Amino acid sequence: MRFGYWLPVFGGWLRNVADEGMEASWDYVARLARRSEEIGFDLTLVAELNLNDIKGPAAPSLDAWSTTAALAAVTERLELMVAVRPTFHPPALCAKQAANIDRISGGRLTLNVVSSWWAEEARQYGVEFDQHDRRYARTAEWLAVVDGLWSHERFSFQGEFYRVENAILEPKPLARPRPTLYAGGESEAAKDLIARSCDAYLMHGDPPERIAPKVADLRSRRERAGKGRMAYGMAGFVVCRDTEERARREVARITDVSQSAAGYANYQDWLANTQLEQRVSLEDYSVSNRGLRTGLVGTPEQIAERIVELERAGVDLLLLQFSPQLEEMERFASEVIPLVQRSSRMLSTKYGVSPKQDVGTPLCSL
Repeated sequence: MRFGYWLPVFGGWLRNVADEGMEASWDYVARLARRSEEIGFDLTLVAELNLNDIKGPAAPSLDAWSTTAALAAVTERLELMVAVRPTFHPPALCAKQAANIDRISGGRLTLNVVSSWWAEEARQYGVEFDQHDRRYARTAEWLAVVDGLWSHERFSFQGEFYRVENAILEPKPLARPRPTLYAGGESEAAKDLIARSCDAYLMHGDPPERIAPKVADLRSRRERAGKGRMAYGMAGFVVCRDTEERARREVARITDVSQSAAGYANYQDWLANTQLEQRVSLEDYSVSNRGLRTGLVGTPEQIAERIVELERAGVDLLLLQFSPQLEEMERFASEVIPLVQRSSRMLSTKYGVSPKQDVGTPLCSL
């Protein structure tokens, strides 16, 4: 299992808690990133929104791409997964920018391709907003251009949305065969596109019994597309305490929902512009990306056991949220990660396989 986390570019993850003690500032995220790679985290995801989705549109939020470029210069081994929305980034220019940040980082840049959902943000920033399936048609072309420029000495493309003519991109990214392309989505259009054109599938939080069929579905689509193995990541919000009762009290505190909270209107916008496989609750609203459904709540032993179950269901990567981020990541690294690693070693010793291979799920190498 690889351990990643969401960089708190919005100043937190709880829509019902105004101050989580982690301001949206360069000083905070730089300190967090440097410390995270020291204590055992593998990756950070830098979300891209120009308005604050968590604390309300008027609250501060950091720009994803300039923040990622700066992190590339001050970290050493952390994978930097930056979100990118095709409607906000012309593909040829983004391919050039990404290749440059990849070089600065020594080949550590990866992309999380997101088909935009926030109509009001697009209007405020003067960006075209496509309806759902048209967004994925645009994204398919966008991916073709980016990959073409990374992999060809000269590249031309003409489609409905984009056109490039005999374009040169040098220097190429260091990452081979290309920077990893992650993406998530629950609609048929999204899953088909991801299976054809991306390297890894990202999922909202859910328990292992719901995750395993999703992994199997994407694996089947991938095989039908004639592609190789994918990686599978998922979101999760961690509440780790020394007793289960204390963990449950913390969950009750952070899910005390008020529909007057500053981020509620844009949450409704997200619901209106996505196609989800299941209904969401006001508790899901409290913590983004259905993070509580992953079930990483309880004692270190309970959380480690759950992570092993998720790994057996096919998950390669956890993208975690904590509050407050730095302090709770320190706790997770010291109390949970060693338990997970010990469990994995025991299974490997007993059966000669990894937890996922034990149930017929091959490991993915990107």
